Amino acid sequence: MTNQNAKLWDKGYGTDQEIERFTVGRDREMDMYLAEADVLGSLAHIRMLEEIGLLTAAELRTLTAELQNIHAQIRRGEFVIEEGIEDVHSQIELQLTRRLGDVGKKIHSGRSRNDQVLVDLKLFTRRQLKFVCEDVKALFEELQRQSENYRDVLMPGYTHLQVAMPSSFGLWFGAYAEALTDDLLLLQAAYKMCNRNPLGSAAGYGSSFPLHRQTTTQLLGFDSMDYNVVYAQMGRGKTERNVAFALAGVAGTLAKLAFDACLFNSQNFGFLRLPKECTTGSSIMPHKKNPDVFELIRARCNKLQALPTQITLIMNNLPSGYFRDLQIIKEVFLPAFEELRDCLRMTTYIVGRIEVNKKILDDERYDLMFSVEEVNRLAAEGMPFRDAYKKVGLDIEAGTFRPRKEVHHTHEGSIGNLCNKQIAALMDEVWGSFHFEQMETAEQNLLKPLSE
Repeated sequence: MTNQNAKLWDKGYGTDQEIERFTVGRDREMDMYLAEADVLGSLAHIRMLEEIGLLTAAELRTLTAELQNIHAQIRRGEFVIEEGIEDVHSQIELQLTRRLGDVGKKIHSGRSRNDQVLVDLKLFTRRQLKFVCEDVKALFEELQRQSENYRDVLMPGYTHLQVAMPSSFGLWFGAYAEALTDDLLLLQAAYKMCNRNPLGSAAGYGSSFPLHRQTTTQLLGFDSMDYNVVYAQMGRGKTERNVAFALAGVAGTLAKLAFDACLFNSQNFGFLRLPKECTTGSSIMPHKKNPDVFELIRARCNKLQALPTQITLIMNNLPSGYFRDLQIIKEVFLPAFEELRDCLRMTTYIVGRIEVNKKILDDERYDLMFSVEEVNRLAAEGMPFRDAYKKVGLDIEAGTFRPRKEVHHTHEGSIGNLCNKQIAALMDEVWGSFHFEQMETAEQNLLKPLSE
């Protein structure tokens, strides 16, 4: 079979080569992300076709075995989309037809490339969300560990970048851990919106074949289907945008943490130190140990926070139905998961190796952070709060303020009561409600050989 005849929409005439180059764009490159998902979607689809009588049991077994061979080929890194083949769907159908003859041509009955790429994107995205969530949980656990390690080491808290009140490294590490629990909630919402089956919507208007959409929904481990076939198509772009907002939430947390780490690592602060093997040097200044890792995490995560806007601007003013504009979303969306995961893994690695300065308070420039502690002490002894505030303020202006550097915070979430166990319980509650095992079991079952 020639490459030209391999086009699923071939009607006996060719396409201008420049038009083809422009319209195919980076699809072959991007579709490699979707190859495994395309096979899984096809495995479920052909079981449904056999159920409604469009395939025989023997044809189903033959197609299933060959699709499982292709899946193994993808896993081994041996699968390629050949030059001249438009996309992953065309490549897989071409390979089936080369190996099995006419039975390979039956696989497309009852579906369009529109719902094929929709289900591919859903299957790919939900699995990538699982990986991101696992990386978020690993960072969360490292932050909690460090929070406990340094729970009693005080540091200044800041407002307006001015020394404000006592904080601690227990609070600082723990704050980012709790931030990740909220980020995981957004990821969970994205996962649930993603975990609905669009297969059977065809080009967006259904099919005259008596498809059993509930069958493919169950076989693929989706929670439910996108019921309305027009909405299933309208979900293209919307799903990616919703997921991008969840990824951007995590990226925002990492970017803020990275900024703090760069600031606190600088000589003017000296609150923490990165191990020398985790820093880079200067070509001219022999003393430099630069926090390039955190600077790059900050930049990459700021870039990821632009992803929802990029997707919105691509699909913002499209009416219902399919448009080729949506192809461009793949280019910014599909690589984003690995970019974020790389930042998460690197942050976890560095956070676990940070060395904390336990003698920050020896520097008198931080004495004023205890002013509120003194106001509260006087108020607790009976002086009206506003009078205590004025007295301490006048002492500071006169240069006679002498801090008492002990703190006695006991309320929930404070220096003396970090609530790390409660925060861990929040994380466990969100994590447990994903039910990733439903997806895992369904996909494993599709890859098992069919019994005779």
